[in-house]
Amino acid sequence: MFKRIVMKKATILEGIVILYIILFLYTGISKLIDYSVFTEQIATSPLLAPVSKGIALSLPWIEFLLVILLIIPKWRLKGLYSSLGLMIAFTIYILGILLLNKELPCSCGGVISELSWTQHIVFNGAFIAMGIIGIIFERKLRQSNKHALSLIKEPNWSVQP
Repeated sequence: MFKRIVMKKATILEGIVILYIILFLYTGISKLIDYSVFTEQIATSPLLAPVSKGIALSLPWIEFLLVILLIIPKWRLKGLYSSLGLMIAFTIYILGILLLNKELPCSCGGVISELSWTQHIVFNGAFIAMGIIGIIFERKLRQSNKHALSLIKEPNWSVQP
């Protein structure tokens, strides 16, 4: 029973990680492919205009870095925390846009930029929820792995008279 629960959590966790990887690869690549459009859209944002060049240069590479963190099991928890943080930051930005100017274009990249601002909030909310679940499951799986390793005893090879 315990093994079955752990396997279900591991499967759900892998699904969450794969979805985050797809999201960040897709949006990062889309931003680089349409880099001039991406930089123009960020520059029109009243919230991001002062730092638009830095964001335009760094955001796709940050997304690629998150993909690497998520792929490598040792760094996965850091990748999940960072991914969650980025999705929260994106959502706060969207809420700020909704307060200032609902007509601004989205600079998300690819098909995702076709979503309405409300749809973006729902989309991001789903990824925020998945990030929280992913962090919880990753921590529990790490804890259960440590427990399982502690139960394994080294064999006693010494000969006793």
